[in-house]
Amino acid sequence: MSDLFTRAQARIPGGVNSPVRAFGSVGGDPFFVARAEGAYLETEDGRRLLDYVQSWGASILGHAHPVVVEAVRRAAGDGTSFGAPTRREVELAEAIADRVPSVEKVRLVSSGTEAAMTAVRLARGATGRAKVLKFAGCYHGHLDALLVAAGSGVATLGLPGSAGVTAGTVADTVVVEFNDVAGVDAAFAAHGPDLAAVLVEPVAANMGLVPPDPGFLEHLRAQCSAHGALLVFDEVITGFRVGLAGAQGRFGITPDLSIFGKVVGGGLPLAAVGGPTAVMDELAPLGPVYQAGTLSGNPLATAAGLAVLGELSDDVYATLEARATALTTGLATALGAAGFAVTAPRAFTLGGLFFSPTPVRDYADAKAGDAAIYARFFHAMLDRGVYLAPSAFEAMFPSLAHTEADVARTVEIAAEAAAAVR
Repeated sequence: MSDLFTRAQARIPGGVNSPVRAFGSVGGDPFFVARAEGAYLETEDGRRLLDYVQSWGASILGHAHPVVVEAVRRAAGDGTSFGAPTRREVELAEAIADRVPSVEKVRLVSSGTEAAMTAVRLARGATGRAKVLKFAGCYHGHLDALLVAAGSGVATLGLPGSAGVTAGTVADTVVVEFNDVAGVDAAFAAHGPDLAAVLVEPVAANMGLVPPDPGFLEHLRAQCSAHGALLVFDEVITGFRVGLAGAQGRFGITPDLSIFGKVVGGGLPLAAVGGPTAVMDELAPLGPVYQAGTLSGNPLATAAGLAVLGELSDDVYATLEARATALTTGLATALGAAGFAVTAPRAFTLGGLFFSPTPVRDYADAKAGDAAIYARFFHAMLDRGVYLAPSAFEAMFPSLAHTEADVARTVEIAAEAAAAVR
């Protein structure tokens, strides 16, 4: 155990400020990052790691991109927080609305959890209804009402939800399996008049990577429209990661509300809720749905977000898709050659890896994968200088900084790691 981790455990619960960083599901102690650039991390103990976590997808351009660094540096010189409106808040809201046709107005917040909380409250306020439908394995942050059958760190730690979340808090939360059309229909038959919203990751990326079945998202849209519920796309991961208009643009589906995070903040704490004027104007100060935040629209974060969005184009996404394709097919081939039964899904620019012989369609399938083998493979890769997510329930995030040579080297290392694990 490093001295730094020992010190951290003395003053920080578990030694980390977000549970999945603790390596709980893969074993061992976490490393500490000293700095990062491009596709690589440098650790406090002097290792250089090829990074496919990339701040859980936030660093789409790679770490410390010079355009982003300069934008933040210049913004910091003018002050770090004002608690008053700034020009870049307006410009970022305009940039989001210009790229995402379903969005007319935007409320900026500081985290994906806060954005999800705002979207749920807004949906309930706009519809006058109480219940919310979510999907098992989809993670929408750690707000109480949605911390049930959640993926991400909750799945990593094997928790059913969380201590401190009361039965009353989740009484209005309806849970259905992802990709289960019949389950959706049954939920609407039972609760339709009371459903304020359906929240969904259009590409589930917190139970590993699980793409939607053909027609699944379209069915959600049709059912919400028929029953007066709001369809909320949680694009904290997919927003501006898989295309200029996010997953909704790639699938051609118009949600009623959208949640953005990670990429939209350029790696700084920023997220957003967006939708049509009629719904968004229910928020205070115009409407009765209250939401506030001292650091909302922080000037450093808006500067970073604008810098990143300005670098994105269709050509960028084509490059990222090529990297993700090479990565997932390469890993599947290397592991398959070593005798492992794996499935390595890809959804646009995102990659996944399951030690499972069959495709993964929902949370039950994801949990059936062999997490123990993933843990051994994770450490074999880490020992050889490649950092994958320290959990079988997360995705892979190749960035624009990852070169063809980086991906080819990763596949070669995977073959060595697979042989060692075998």
